[in-house]
Amino acid sequence: MGEVKSVRRARKVRVHCPLAQSTFAALMGGDAQAIEDDPTAAKMLAIIRADNPLGDFGAYKGVVEISLGLESFVPTAAAAPTLGVAGTPAMSPTAILTTYVDEGADPELVRMALRQLAMAHPWETPVIEFDETPVQLIARS
Repeated sequence: MGEVKSVRRARKVRVHCPLAQSTFAALMGGDAQAIEDDPTAAKMLAIIRADNPLGDFGAYKGVVEISLGLESFVPTAAAAPTLGVAGTPAMSPTAILTTYVDEGADPELVRMALRQLAMAHPWETPVIEFDETPVQLIARS
């Protein structure tokens, strides 16, 4: 392995994206392409891949890690959930989309991209994390 060339400081962005049950099953079965056809995931990925600071690694754009998970919640009577009914625990198949924003990125462009994610997200309360504490991304020669 080469020497460490540099350290890049970036902020982590995580989007908890609901998936159709059929998409989740296809992904679990090894069909990685299935996420591209999921209505919600396709919207989120399109935003990350658009011309904005999300996932910008210079020579690579739209860099995103995709993990599978389950979200559990109990809607209250005041909720308007996209899945589940009031008072009953619900489980949502979910993709966790993790991307990064360079620490030096234009804050207004970052805000605009995060707003696009929030507006496209179908949940009444989107789970989108923006970590204010930079992580260090290691490059090698």
